[in-house]
Amino acid sequence: MRKTLWTKNFTLLIVATVCGSVGGIAGGFALSFLVFDETKSTLASALILAIQFIPGFVIPLVAAPWMDRLPRKPFLVAGDAINGVLYALAGIYLLKYPFHYTGYLCFSLLLASLGSFDSLAYNSIYPCLIPEGMESKGYTVSSMLYPVLQVLMMPLAAVLMEKLGVAWILIIQGGLSILAALIESGITLQEENRLNGEVYTFRIWWQDVYEAFTYLRHERGLRSIFNYMAFTNGVARGYGPLLVAFFRVTPGLTSAMYGLFSGAECIGRSLGGLVHYNLKIPEKKRFGFAFGVYQIYETMDICLLWLPYPLMLVNRGICGFLGVNSAAMRQAAVQKYIPDELRARVNAYESILVLAVSSVLTLVVGMLGEVLDYRMCMTVCAGATLVFCWCSIWKNRKDVRGVYESDSLV
Repeated sequence: MRKTLWTKNFTLLIVATVCGSVGGIAGGFALSFLVFDETKSTLASALILAIQFIPGFVIPLVAAPWMDRLPRKPFLVAGDAINGVLYALAGIYLLKYPFHYTGYLCFSLLLASLGSFDSLAYNSIYPCLIPEGMESKGYTVSSMLYPVLQVLMMPLAAVLMEKLGVAWILIIQGGLSILAALIESGITLQEENRLNGEVYTFRIWWQDVYEAFTYLRHERGLRSIFNYMAFTNGVARGYGPLLVAFFRVTPGLTSAMYGLFSGAECIGRSLGGLVHYNLKIPEKKRFGFAFGVYQIYETMDICLLWLPYPLMLVNRGICGFLGVNSAAMRQAAVQKYIPDELRARVNAYESILVLAVSSVLTLVVGMLGEVLDYRMCMTVCAGATLVFCWCSIWKNRKDVRGVYESDSLV
């Protein structure tokens, strides 16, 4: 009998993910406009985003050790269910009462806490639902899913906001999150309770944190991958405002052209995902392929803003195509390499590291954009990322290769 990725469990998880993502994209779009329309302040909007970083640091550190000792499915189902109820209540509130900024700030903090908790559970349970030998295909699906849904949902979200209003979009989002929870409840998975009847105390929590720290201390390959991902993602976040400003002030460029520019990478990701889903990268070539993609990606960023507009589109399309192949292969290799009993804690470490480094580097890139020409700023930052890649990935290539080529991935 032919092996398939699309088992009952994997299919249920992907369908639930689609439901939750569709609602999340539409709701996030509507809320971002609601905050600005009500406050007329970009600072107020930025504060909503900034406050969401707090649970991104705290929740993984507190919850990950606990999650590694208990079945993860209940966390996943409960997270989506509570999230759905909260969004529905927020929509009902807006139907009857006016928007209140301070209240929404608290509401955002609560939602971000739930989102961080849910993300940790999802990333920990996802590898367990991929059939053996199908890891690379499974992570190709997850890498493609959100970008494709974002391209499809953004225009629809704008129409829904005009026709229905923010309140009803939030109610719909709540319904979709509850539906996702119901779908996830159908997943059948044997999970071990590692508490062994003990009460989860601070002492046990600290032992679990120390165990993960000791494991990572001896895993130079994993640390090198995590460090490079944190650095490159942090710099890439800083490019966002830089690119918007470049398209605003450069003669001949428009906001509509920026929209097409952003879409080019999504198209590249979609095509790259289709190719990666159907082709296998030989085990002994995975490290070389990944390192080559990192070199090309950073080089493309170095020259991006110096190119004429049509070549900028080609540049982003190539980056999207190669990036999704590298990301899917990396996620499959890393998650298969990490022991299941440590997965939530190690994923929490990566999440906290990426968030911390991204917070700093986003500000650094923004400050450089104030004193340098936008093109020169992006070139300098991409060049620094390229150097960091050599200092982390290439310098520790033996250990990094051990992660990428630890097992046979299809």
